[in-house]
Amino acid sequence: MKQDILKTAVDLFLTYGFKSVTMDDIANAQGISKKTIYQYFENKTVLVEESVMLLFQIISTGIEEIRTQEKNPIEEIYEIKQFLMKNLKDEKSSPQYQLEKYYPKIFHNIKEKQMCVMEDCVGCNIERGKKMGLFREDLNSDFISKIYFNCMMALKDKSLFPLEHFSMRMLMNNYLEYHLRGICTSKGLEHLNNYLQINQNNN
Repeated sequence: MKQDILKTAVDLFLTYGFKSVTMDDIANAQGISKKTIYQYFENKTVLVEESVMLLFQIISTGIEEIRTQEKNPIEEIYEIKQFLMKNLKDEKSSPQYQLEKYYPKIFHNIKEKQMCVMEDCVGCNIERGKKMGLFREDLNSDFISKIYFNCMMALKDKSLFPLEHFSMRMLMNNYLEYHLRGICTSKGLEHLNNYLQINQNNN
């Protein structure tokens, strides 16, 4: 029952935002009483924290599965993007903004965990790209992985990129192309252009 409640909560939080969703909303969606939820979660803050951790685990596991396939580094970046967009529902409700504003302690805790996963992922991606001649040899992978993560976080800042003007999918696509064109060799750019041409309707 607890896992079912968590999955329902994650779905609602991503769709409507962490502040907007009430315990009543979760109970109604699950078809149970609010009292039942409180048997497993002391309050909404605890439910939010466990929901965020569950989502983090799902995404971390999914990213690791993609990485183990050792695809071309350029394709790997786009596949991870597709996975994130699917699991985060395009972030139409600005869940990160609501989490940061109303649950700052939870936000900063999960941000540190996300940073560790993403910096390792990007760093390894860059080193593989270097060895394959797709990325420039002079790149500092530690520097770029930190820049990459913080730019990704900035894309979710709705004061910078309001939803009525920028969809998350458009932002992600533009940023990934911007990122890759800055680090690719001529061989990498050729592969990137071919990939974008073939997959222009899928990204």
